[in-house]
Amino acid sequence: MAIVPMPVRPARPRPRDGGFTLLEVLVALVIVGTALGSSLRAVGSLTQNSSDLRASMMATWSAENRLAQIRLAREFPPMGKRAFACPQGELMLVCEEEVLATPNPFFRRVEVSVYEGEIGSRRVIKLSQIVSGS
Repeated sequence: MAIVPMPVRPARPRPRDGGFTLLEVLVALVIVGTALGSSLRAVGSLTQNSSDLRASMMATWSAENRLAQIRLAREFPPMGKRAFACPQGELMLVCEEEVLATPNPFFRRVEVSVYEGEIGSRRVIKLSQIVSGS
């Protein structure tokens, strides 16, 4: 009796159970982590910009207040520099007023610089105006 080999059938692929492989899960986690990190950086940047804008607005108010005070009192301030506290809300600002001569002796240039904290730290704003002595 001769042995006849049985025909070999190709193996059928097993159907997947519908789950995810570990590699697919890790790739998804990397993508989600990268997106979350980028969004956190963006939110931090927006917060910092908002804080800087608020400080700039408050510093502008402080400088404008001093220049308006000079105008309304019709002061002809003496030349030189002086510093004074000019807080706005919870911001501790320091103003530095510098009065400079102009080519016309009847006019002076007043520059008000506003700093965060103390003079020599970051200057937030600088405003100038011309005042007359008559």
